Amino acid sequence: MKKLSFLLFGLILLLAACGSGGSSEPSNEPAESTENTNGTAEETPTETKSYKIGITQIVEHASLDSATEGFIAAIEESGLDVEFVKENAQNDQSMNITIAQKLVSENVDLIFANSTPSAQAAKSATGDIPIIFTSVTDPIGAELVDSMEAPGANVTGTVDLHPETISNTVDFIIDELGITKVGTIYNTGEQNSVVQVKQMKELLEAKGATLTEASVSTSAEVKQAAESLLGQVEAYYIITDNTVVTALSTVVDVANTNQLPLIVGELDSVAGGGLAAYGFSYYDIGYEAGEMAVKILKGEATPSEIPAAYPANLKLVINKATAETIGVEIQDSWNAEVIE
Repeated sequence: MKKLSFLLFGLILLLAACGSGGSSEPSNEPAESTENTNGTAEETPTETKSYKIGITQIVEHASLDSATEGFIAAIEESGLDVEFVKENAQNDQSMNITIAQKLVSENVDLIFANSTPSAQAAKSATGDIPIIFTSVTDPIGAELVDSMEAPGANVTGTVDLHPETISNTVDFIIDELGITKVGTIYNTGEQNSVVQVKQMKELLEAKGATLTEASVSTSAEVKQAAESLLGQVEAYYIITDNTVVTALSTVVDVANTNQLPLIVGELDSVAGGGLAAYGFSYYDIGYEAGEMAVKILKGEATPSEIPAAYPANLKLVINKATAETIGVEIQDSWNAEVIE
């Protein structure tokens, strides 16, 4: 009787195990995918990598601001998830250095340096974080890159001086405007300005013209410098000097009041009242710098593998209102783009 009871108890346990549908063995079948309301499988989204870019700009003025806008646009259009840390030194070199050190301490993934001083400070602060510059006139002379073709180290970017800008401008001043006495104002502390003035002087003297220089150290000194040149010059030629361009309106006032042509170094200054410039879009060189940054963040290239680039699309632009104010007649032979 006991034997029969044990057999019945064993049979009950066996039937219970078969009916439970469970198994003590791990299954090798893939897990079922989650279905949405349409009955189609949904995949678990992968986490998007985020980046932090530090932006350091030496001062606020139209050209540099436009370059920064172009840079940010290129990054945003790439679809990358990026947080921007924007800093402006307000033309204070001590603050410029502090900003570079701050961005490095925050361990940003990349630094965008807008101007020669900004790029120099960033390079001094780090040899590891990628640096993309723009609005730099002479990256080799500023010791930012080894060469345009092979930048080396952790720095590359876009230049704000087309190789033909100054030579074309000098030809325009002498051959088209008939001017042989030119005045310029610049900050001798800006390495990019020193390079341009040297080239300008050599080209003017080669064509029998003269250059009279006035130096400033702050934007507050620009108007007085412009006035100091009156009676000595027949026109002003203001290059892409950050200190002077910040106070360009004061030069415009002096030039217009005294019926003197004001030739400038970039197109934003033409819109700001300058008579003419052979130039290019700062937005464009900022955008191209942004494209370089995207390649680096995506791991497609390192700064040393991306050649530094000159601006493209050099053109002569004339401000019609300024020309009328100082009595300059715009010639069809100039092939210029005229703005109101």
